[in-house]
Amino acid sequence: MASSDTHGRPGTVAGDHDITETQFQKYWKENLALMAILLSIWFAVSFGAGILFRDFLDQWSIGGAPLGFWFAQQGAIYVFVILIFVYSAVMHRIERKYDVDDDEG
Repeated sequence: MASSDTHGRPGTVAGDHDITETQFQKYWKENLALMAILLSIWFAVSFGAGILFRDFLDQWSIGGAPLGFWFAQQGAIYVFVILIFVYSAVMHRIERKYDVDDDEG
């Protein structure tokens, strides 16, 4: 992490964006918090629903398959794909908030 940008302005991070080091730290803090939340959800669904709570969830079924088995085989993958879209949308919002997005227009 640099303490000046390419133009030598103190207090900004090097790169294409004018962002202060404080803003950069807040940006990364939000990014890491988002990743921690989404990975926790994915862990809960894949490991929790598919293994830990499988016996409890197996009292219900989806398409004839016990729910715990369904989560282990398909549900965790669906949740993972949904989390990718959620991550993309929220990160886009965070990047716009800190003016570090690369989208034009």
